[in-house]
Amino acid sequence: MKRPARLSGGNDAMRFDIPAMKPADRYKILASAITPRPIAWVTSQSAAGGRNAAPYSFFNFFGPDPATIVLGLMARPDGTLKDSDANILETGEFVVNLVCEADAQAMNLTCIDAPPDVDEITLAKLEVVASDRVAPPRIVTAPASFECRLLHRLTLSAAQTLMVAEVVMAHVADAYVLDEQRCHIDTGAMHLIARVHGAGVYLRSGDTFQMDRPVWKDVAGNPGK
Repeated sequence: MKRPARLSGGNDAMRFDIPAMKPADRYKILASAITPRPIAWVTSQSAAGGRNAAPYSFFNFFGPDPATIVLGLMARPDGTLKDSDANILETGEFVVNLVCEADAQAMNLTCIDAPPDVDEITLAKLEVVASDRVAPPRIVTAPASFECRLLHRLTLSAAQTLMVAEVVMAHVADAYVLDEQRCHIDTGAMHLIARVHGAGVYLRSGDTFQMDRPVWKDVAGNPGK
């Protein structure tokens, strides 16, 4: 890796040649700067019925038509597919469960490097219930869960794949539904957690502020304000 160099022009910024860096160093730069990242607590199931639960922070919502989420999955150090990846590739189905602070310890336990035949749902003593439209179960204590069907699986490298999926059913706990007709959800009350920088560092939600989106006719009529 080339030694980082300061940008020209007097800016106090370091230049990092990302393609020339080792993957582990790329991870440090990107994961430390691009935060917070929501956590997809993924439940999946093999065709034979073997269950798996695992958290992933390379995840987000990418659009409503179709309702699309994207999930980034890394291979194991030996190059083999993780259970979530293998299950989704085999069945095309999974559930994204969001993680509240009360579930943090259970979620953390499910990221253990257990053998493929270990059921993390049982290991973490998770209460699950059958999904409506996909085979993998959803986690009862999750504030919200999204049943997903795979649209595209992109192999980016031997170590990395990208799952693009459609949400076919959403479940939001009654306690967080403010107005069913208008689809208003009490997001703050969910107490969701997110991943940030470093090994094992998480973020509690709650410290928010609001800015209204500007309207052009207002800005155009008041230049400089």
